Amino acid sequence: MDQIAPAPMLGTDAGTRRRKRLAVMAMLLAVVIYGSNFVVSRHALLNGLNTHDLIALRFAIAGPLLLPVFLRRGLSSCGGVGWRRGFWLTLSSGFPMPYLMFMGLALAPAAHGATIGPGVVTLTGIVGSVVLFGAALTGRLVTGIAGVLAGLACLGIAGSAGATAMTLRGDLFFLSVGLLWGFYPLMVQLWRIDGLIATAIVSVLSLIYLPVYFLFYFRGFDIAPWWVLALHGINQGVLNVIVGLWAWGWAAHVLGPGVVGRFPPLIPVTGTLLAIPVLGEIPSSLQLAGVMLIIAGLVVASWRRPALRPARPAASLLASRR
Repeated sequence: MDQIAPAPMLGTDAGTRRRKRLAVMAMLLAVVIYGSNFVVSRHALLNGLNTHDLIALRFAIAGPLLLPVFLRRGLSSCGGVGWRRGFWLTLSSGFPMPYLMFMGLALAPAAHGATIGPGVVTLTGIVGSVVLFGAALTGRLVTGIAGVLAGLACLGIAGSAGATAMTLRGDLFFLSVGLLWGFYPLMVQLWRIDGLIATAIVSVLSLIYLPVYFLFYFRGFDIAPWWVLALHGINQGVLNVIVGLWAWGWAAHVLGPGVVGRFPPLIPVTGTLLAIPVLGEIPSSLQLAGVMLIIAGLVVASWRRPALRPARPAASLLASRR
């Protein structure tokens, strides 16, 4: 006879399902933000702003807004996580990451950034979930990784086939972005850091870039109309840092590494489709093949149930400790 679960347990299950649904919505929001950011940022770079302007806009807004959150957890402890962990979080999603991304966007199409970056992010997440969290390395996983690598090779060949190697250099920047960006959710999950706290740490520590900007790269406040500065300031500082990083970090806690890895394949779809009407970037046949291979590989590799290695029985574990 089926047993009826107690009321508190039913309430807990319903709350868990609601929390997971919210986490899925948060990840979809982050996908839209990051997918469109490649297009929006390249548009800014083609219309007067440069890499240093966009980085300054990003953290000059996000840093002060999240400074109270950072200070509430303690300055001496770097927001409660320690300065060593704060350094690694900032390296992965602080000012080095957008610097590499904007440099890539100045050289290569936005569709490449929206494909290569998330592609490497997913591969990093897959390898990290195997090494750090015990996910099984399945045949589907290997097939998906092979598809992503083949797509990256197509983009590299297409970039190097032009009159210059500018596109290929931009693709190398995007590769570096993916390597850095991919470690961020792994560290947040491994160290069990709250998504908002991690975002605050990254934003506040990245304020160190502002003195460098004003000393060496500041060109005045008339480099673009005020509405352009406001638009890209909101996009960079509020959407990409505060909303995007928080949504990504919080959802990673709730959904776990096996489920979170299913979402990056949607980023290149968003970025590639938006680049066509907004920037007029029509991919070549080889570039389109590379994009489709990466997207297909990501879907195959990441759309799976997380298979964990079986845990050792409690009795044998206790016996081994005696």
